[in-house]
Amino acid sequence: EVQLVESGGGLVQAGGSLRLSCAASGFTFDDYAIGWFRQAPGKEREGVSYFSSTDGDIYYVDSVKGRFTISADNAKNTVYLQLSTLKPEDTAVYYCHAVGTAYWGKGTQVTVSS
Repeated sequence: EVQLVESGGGLVQAGGSLRLSCAASGFTFDDYAIGWFRQAPGKEREGVSYFSSTDGDIYYVDSVKGRFTISADNAKNTVYLQLSTLKPEDTAVYYCHAVGTAYWGKGTQVTVSS
């Protein structure tokens, strides 16, 4: 059974940092690239970052470039998203997703206070 489980969200002040984790089971990162998405209240879900272990391709949406860093630990089958210099507009539920599949995690809430 394929599962994606996010963790690491929380409440942080503006300028602070969090590290989100996406633990995958039932497949490996050689099978699928992993994307991080977020959805704020009243807004559409947007792609934040993407990582492919097969070709090393990495993507960041412009609004997080220089502040967020995606990485992976293949031994743990876990993808991380380091969130730094957080802003109130980063407040959202963050989801990980096996790109090209129907597999999504349930999300982890990130709240940034001003």
